Amino acid sequence: MNLEEYKGVYVFAQQVDNEISSIAFELLGKAKDLAKDLNTEVTAVLVGSGIKELADQLAEYGADKVIVVDDPELKDYRTEPYAHALASVINKYKPEIMLVGATAIGRDLGPRVSARVATGLTADCTVLEIGDFPLQAVPGQEQLHNQLLMTRPAFGGNTIATIACPYNRPQMATVRAGVMQKIDPVKGAKAVVEEFNPGFTPDNKYVEILDIVKAVTETVDIMDAKILVSGGRGVGSPENFKILEELAEVLGGTVSCSRAVVDSGWKPKDLQVGQTGKTVRPNVYFAIGISGAIQHVAGMEESDIIVAINKDADAPIFDVADYGVVGDLNKIVPKLTAALKAEIAAAK
Repeated sequence: MNLEEYKGVYVFAQQVDNEISSIAFELLGKAKDLAKDLNTEVTAVLVGSGIKELADQLAEYGADKVIVVDDPELKDYRTEPYAHALASVINKYKPEIMLVGATAIGRDLGPRVSARVATGLTADCTVLEIGDFPLQAVPGQEQLHNQLLMTRPAFGGNTIATIACPYNRPQMATVRAGVMQKIDPVKGAKAVVEEFNPGFTPDNKYVEILDIVKAVTETVDIMDAKILVSGGRGVGSPENFKILEELAEVLGGTVSCSRAVVDSGWKPKDLQVGQTGKTVRPNVYFAIGISGAIQHVAGMEESDIIVAINKDADAPIFDVADYGVVGDLNKIVPKLTAALKAEIAAAK
């Protein structure tokens, strides 16, 4: 493999029902940073059917170029045709870096594509940067420069691993939604579009979609919430979440929770914050009855303001909190809710 042939930072721009997923814009923001360090361009790969008109949206969020793979076989996500499409793009255009969102689609697609193009894949990255590998010079070993250093939690979140792929290209990573930040869009930006179709020959590996059933839920996506009132095992019971719901209602916020709450069956998985849940960046995050395990902190530490309420003064959550209250949440939260209600009433 001639590594010098591989140039550019590429992003798989996931779309569903001809609507670009937010993770694509987040990855483009990070891709711009990486491309600046490498003095190269950012290319978005848009795969689907009838999706060419979406290209300019990707330009607004940082794509210098958009490769469009448009074919009726790509109307709905299916593993085989999508893997064929993305692997074909990589084999033809030879990107140095390929970023994929760690969504349900990306987690299925990324590993299959990396296997087809004979490269590695680092999953669920939390940090991506350009640097040297090995990180520290080792006597007798060449230190390679301008490598993609991919950092992710390992061993259940108990340690952080930085991984490189120095001898194969592209360097591939999946990134969870909410970890990277979008750039401010440049309104009116126009994409340089190149259409590419490797050709699709359906066979017995092509799954036939008989029906698509979309779940209807009234639950607000916690990734979009500006204020989150999050409860952990310390809340005590599913019934006790009512006091958190009352606080969230007063603040115009949304209730979320830790993994322990989901594992206990108190709240649905959609409300889970953390390494195995969702990564959130609200303006205010209340961590109530949450100890602050590293797996949970990984999903909320980028919140603007973190308020922790816990009876254990030594709980790790206080290490990341901007404001901390040590005490019984059953007494503190209702008093806080009442005080906020009084303050709001007085302001009217």
